[in-house]
Amino acid sequence: MRVDLLSREYPPEVYGGAGVHVEYLARELRNLADVRVRCFGAPREEKGVDVYGVPGGLGEANPALQVLGVDLEMAAACEGADVVHSHTWYANFAGHVAKMLHGVPHVVTTHSLEPLRPWKAEQLGGGYTLSSWAERTALLAADAVIAVSEGMRRDVLACYPEIPEDRVTVIHNGIDTAQYAPDHGTDVLLAHGIDPARPYVVFVGRITRQKGLAHLLRAARSFAPDAQLVLCAGAPDTPEIAAEVTGLVEELRRAREGVVWISEMLPRNQVIQILTHAAVFVCPSVYEPMGIVNLEAMACETAVVATATGGIPEVVDDGATGLLVPVGQGPDGEPHDPRAFAAAIADRVNTLLSDPGLATTMGKTGRRRAVDHFSWPAIAARTQALYDSLTR
Repeated sequence: MRVDLLSREYPPEVYGGAGVHVEYLARELRNLADVRVRCFGAPREEKGVDVYGVPGGLGEANPALQVLGVDLEMAAACEGADVVHSHTWYANFAGHVAKMLHGVPHVVTTHSLEPLRPWKAEQLGGGYTLSSWAERTALLAADAVIAVSEGMRRDVLACYPEIPEDRVTVIHNGIDTAQYAPDHGTDVLLAHGIDPARPYVVFVGRITRQKGLAHLLRAARSFAPDAQLVLCAGAPDTPEIAAEVTGLVEELRRAREGVVWISEMLPRNQVIQILTHAAVFVCPSVYEPMGIVNLEAMACETAVVATATGGIPEVVDDGATGLLVPVGQGPDGEPHDPRAFAAAIADRVNTLLSDPGLATTMGKTGRRRAVDHFSWPAIAARTQALYDSLTR
């Protein structure tokens, strides 16, 4: 069977959980099928990976329109596939067109949903209408929809009630626990100005409304005074949110020591060492269908404080591998009481900072959970079984 995986992201150009998912899914599926990856960006040397750029006539167009142009070229290249499998709205339209053009099943994995990300209008302007249309069109016509969590499945059916329930299957994101494992070296910490002798709280993620970094920075005003805050945060969605985060970081630095902001995208091995030594990993997301970064922290034996939204409660076992924070979201997706939300984050972080033994126990329990429940070979096998059911 030939499977064409369609994605905006693929290594080395990975900036979010969807890119991580496609990387490992492709690796494991190659043991089961003939896998071709079709992605955006710069040329790759990896065999079986083809890259597509913005068509020349769309060089100055709205970014969403550029995406659709790339999608058309990807769809044309899918001739000969038995199944096409798209990831995120960036590639959903390519899968939809390939389904119609080549008469093959289209599988969509939902890593997020445009109706639940209204802040994307800041980034895309009128293109948000296009991205929403592309996602809706593809999902309603897809032969199967994979949700990366039970929470995501509920969201899919709520946002798109026209989709029959039996067409939406949960296959969780996974983690490579051989790669994501504790690294007790300190060279990376020292290189980035992190004091190994002091406890620190760490955030890893993009600077976007979805990830809730501004709420974390407000919460950090109340963190235990001896704790450092390490932000592995870059790739801001808009100049406005970049300016907001910069202002909050500067304000926090005036109030406390030990605020380390690493704005460049770090190699995976460096992130692993930073996660390993953290007293607490914080995921303050206001929208997170799965939250693979929580799994990465857990695999590194680090206790997690995360919002109880989307698929996060399926990953973080509250009271066992970390502590969950109610978010109390309003209609715009943001907390209806931001001050209470920030205070709740600070309270749970301080609980773990004040009890290192509890944090250590939660970290070890978290790694066991990651190993036992979220392996990539099992996820690939379930995905292949879904493909088989569509091509019999």
